[in-house]
Amino acid sequence: QVQLVESGGGLVQPGGSLRLSCAASGNIASIYVMGWYRQVPGKQRELVAHITSAGMPNYGDSVKGRFTISRDNAKNTVLLQMNSLKPEDTAVYSCWYRGSYGPYSQDYWGQGTQVTVSS
Repeated sequence: QVQLVESGGGLVQPGGSLRLSCAASGNIASIYVMGWYRQVPGKQRELVAHITSAGMPNYGDSVKGRFTISRDNAKNTVLLQMNSLKPEDTAVYSCWYRGSYGPYSQDYWGQGTQVTVSS
């Protein structure tokens, strides 16, 4: 089992910044990818960004150039720095972890944190 604890989020004005953090604990794989998805009611879940244990990031098209994901492997933590926030970034952001355990992989999700961008 892997537990994900999220922090950050909240209300911010357009153009502002927020930082999300997700700490993983438990049976952490040596090879994994970890990051964030977001969802708005009535819409499909959307990739925000993820980063592999080797440090390779990947971003959703809508956040490229504005968001930066980083990780601290020693702490099994990923950080998502969100700059130049727009009202359309408003969503529930959920931390995601996929670990490789031999021949199979396993996904885990955090409880989600609300990000609201509004004036």
